[in-house]
Amino acid sequence: MSNEKNIEILKVAWAALGRQDWDAVAAPYSDDMIFVLPGQNDILRGKTAFRSALERIGDALPPGFEITDLRYFPGEKEGEVVNVAEWKSAKIRDGTQSAILWRFNESHEIMEERWFVDTEQWKSAF
Repeated sequence: MSNEKNIEILKVAWAALGRQDWDAVAAPYSDDMIFVLPGQNDILRGKTAFRSALERIGDALPPGFEITDLRYFPGEKEGEVVNVAEWKSAKIRDGTQSAILWRFNESHEIMEERWFVDTEQWKSAF
């Protein structure tokens, strides 16, 4: 499995997120995908639920949330990519970073998106 292809898929998805093109963001996910963000009440399961949640993404992000840089690294296992996302918000003006683990299937669909954040810092950003 080519991590280069998976990274290109992520770059396209991040660009779609910036345009708020929710259909393009959801396109590379598998039907049975999961999304995990620490501090949230539930795990999103399935592409349909994920796509629906994208309409309300602003509710889950701190006010003024802006990603300022993305770096990509191969994961420990085949089909994994790790993003380091540098971001800032209205209350965290100097910025900080979080990590995102992506797991892809053999068809280069995203099966899992799992964010790793400092939950106390995340809460303070609201």
